[in-house]
Amino acid sequence: MTNPMLASMRRDGRLLRGRPWDLAMITWVPLLAVMLLAWMFSAGLPHRLPVAVWDQDHSSLSRQLVRMLEATPGLAVRAQVLNASEAQWELQSMASYAVVQIPPGFAQDVKRGRAADVVLMHNAQLSTHSSLIQRDVRQVVGTLSAGVEMQARAKRGDPRQALAVRMEPVRTSLVSLFNISTNYEQFLAAALIPALLHILGMTAGAWSVGRELRDHTLGEWMDEAANGPPNGQPDGKRHGRPAGAATVLGALAGKLALPWLSLTLCGLLALLWLTVGRGWVVAGSFSWVGLALAALVAVSLAMGALLAALTLSLRTALSGAGLLSAPAFAFSGVGFPLLGMPASARGWAVSMPYTHYARLQLEQFQMGAPIVQSLPTLCSLVLATLVLMLLATAGVMRGLRRPDKWGGR
Repeated sequence: MTNPMLASMRRDGRLLRGRPWDLAMITWVPLLAVMLLAWMFSAGLPHRLPVAVWDQDHSSLSRQLVRMLEATPGLAVRAQVLNASEAQWELQSMASYAVVQIPPGFAQDVKRGRAADVVLMHNAQLSTHSSLIQRDVRQVVGTLSAGVEMQARAKRGDPRQALAVRMEPVRTSLVSLFNISTNYEQFLAAALIPALLHILGMTAGAWSVGRELRDHTLGEWMDEAANGPPNGQPDGKRHGRPAGAATVLGALAGKLALPWLSLTLCGLLALLWLTVGRGWVVAGSFSWVGLALAALVAVSLAMGALLAALTLSLRTALSGAGLLSAPAFAFSGVGFPLLGMPASARGWAVSMPYTHYARLQLEQFQMGAPIVQSLPTLCSLVLATLVLMLLATAGVMRGLRRPDKWGGR
């Protein structure tokens, strides 16, 4: 008796050997894409972000501030502008991400004990660049200000031991617990790689099933899954028992098995490189993340297959796969707070599998959460895969009854 899953896997293996670009889309292209992402964020932290300085004071204190800015690892003083037009050009041309303005009378105000302002004009649209520059400039100005104040108090005879207390009688202790160094490789690369695999998984699922519709071979596929190889019979001609629900489900699982193996392997290799290869310490369980990644790829493939089975159109299924999977990262809560979204956007985010996977990965990679906390997420992904596969099976069976839909794009 023919095993539908194995028969479908053999058929797809045979097809992929004859179609190198189809094979590439589930093998070396995903691997190349995740390698590029890993390489892009390999610096970890952005360094030497270009800023311009508009020094209108030209005093020794303002020059000291400029030297301190230049000595900060996160900043690079790219240019010294002379007027507002040049400052505007630096920002609008994006040659510099910010302009530090030191107004006239800066040193005089400090000497007289009056408050002196240093103005930071930054491009807030580039939020990552902006936040890093704000942090570094705030630290530099704070250090300069504290030094000036301590010198002044020392001249007035305040005891050195009491200076620190008087300077800051109430302190805020900020304790970072996870990703202490704010490494963007851990923050973004580790999150973007599964998001990319989610997109590729949905696309591969839609393509695998939609291709049978486009090529008018849906009947041939099911015939081979139910009765074995066609033995030279013409395309689409059935020569044995018809395909039942179990056969269709097995054939669907066999068709998606090769993309699932390949994409999961690509993702695991990438995550291994980002953790073991880069010397990270995984706070939780890497194995648990690996299982969740395999489940995410499976549910992505099932979603793509369901789209093709429902629409009976390769083109519509691919469009739907892109529409659903491409914004998954934006709605995941990694880049924008999930609880800060409107209710409808939050509902959309919760309905997407990547949102739940991203949370599990953060729990295990950075936060060291107990496995029992991540267990519901993994179970939900597996359950969603089973439900989607059953729905896709019903859709394919409907497609078998509609040969008039075969052959379209």
